[in-house]
Amino acid sequence: MVVLQTIFILILVYYAAKLLLKWLAPRLIQYAMKKTEEKFGQQFGSYQDFGENTTAEGDTTIYKNTTRKSNPSKKVGEYIDFEEID
Repeated sequence: MVVLQTIFILILVYYAAKLLLKWLAPRLIQYAMKKTEEKFGQQFGSYQDFGENTTAEGDTTIYKNTTRKSNPSKKVGEYIDFEEID
């Protein structure tokens, strides 16, 4: 009889958890997305305000890369020819 009670309790707990997760999961996801949106807005809100204040509508802004790369034709080392040994 104890075995049947244990199986019944396990099945009851399984279906209760399934029902609870079905009800709770959308609310948890909605809460997480809301918090993520708030953090994203805090991080990038100042950049958006800065861009709106400095440029007028219709103006074009060109950002140039100021870092220079090394000259690819510059010799780095000496070429060594290898021979196969039999």
